[in-house]
Amino acid sequence: MKKNNIISIVMIAVVVFILLPKISKAQDPFENGLKLKVDSMISAKAIFSLADVTLLPNNGTHSIMTPTGWVGNSTYLFALLGGVFPAEYVKPNKGDLIGSFGIGFGNPSKYFGISASVNITRITELRDFSGNIILSRKLFKASSIAIGGVQLFANQKVSDAPDGTYYISFSHAVQSVKSSEAGYSGLIYTIGIGNGRFLYKSPWDIASGKGKHGTGIFANVSYEVLKNVNVNVEWSGLNLGFSTGFQPVKDSPLIIGLGVYNLTKNSGDRVSMIGTIGCPFSLSKSKK
Repeated sequence: MKKNNIISIVMIAVVVFILLPKISKAQDPFENGLKLKVDSMISAKAIFSLADVTLLPNNGTHSIMTPTGWVGNSTYLFALLGGVFPAEYVKPNKGDLIGSFGIGFGNPSKYFGISASVNITRITELRDFSGNIILSRKLFKASSIAIGGVQLFANQKVSDAPDGTYYISFSHAVQSVKSSEAGYSGLIYTIGIGNGRFLYKSPWDIASGKGKHGTGIFANVSYEVLKNVNVNVEWSGLNLGFSTGFQPVKDSPLIIGLGVYNLTKNSGDRVSMIGTIGCPFSLSKSKK
């Protein structure tokens, strides 16, 4: 009872902060496990100018399965395709796909950056759409905060979370750990709180005796092991995962992400692999 009261108080504070009209329900296993964070993939390009005296977040992928506080500081279009295998609670084993496309614009250093995108759950049929909106603002020294809503306006016949998921996240580039690339940090972390897929377990988890709630708190830590290549540890609020990302072609905007998640028995019924491929298309004129 005490734990439920604490969760309720924290979630009410978040709801007030982001003007949340409703409380989201649990996600189905596919949405809960696969939901791709466009903001974390697109943020592979650092959001601050090199004119800053602080170390910036490096150009590697900082997370795949959890949000970050970063959003790009230019105007760009992006597209993302992801898959998971095996999908949770599905026999025989099979995979799932999801796609996303959208636009980012604004300046998080001066006012705020915005990322808006659309998810396509059934790619082959071009149906079952939902939306994401993320606002980001630079704070303090090499830090950023983001407020987001994901899987908004989902098809109620497909998703058991028609109200979407809302969250707030804080990211920081550690100044004492330098990247192999001058001017950047080799260690970045994020901590956040949210409802929906960060807090509520799926009906399949509940039926399996895994309880109704996760922590509602998510986090990721990203450490650079090679230039523009990070290894990430991610806690989704429900389960643990590891991920990484890289650019297959030098100086190409194409980003490939790989991860493994559901490493504990806290949720899901099996360990799954996730793969993503994303590409931002800049609409801003480069400054020389």
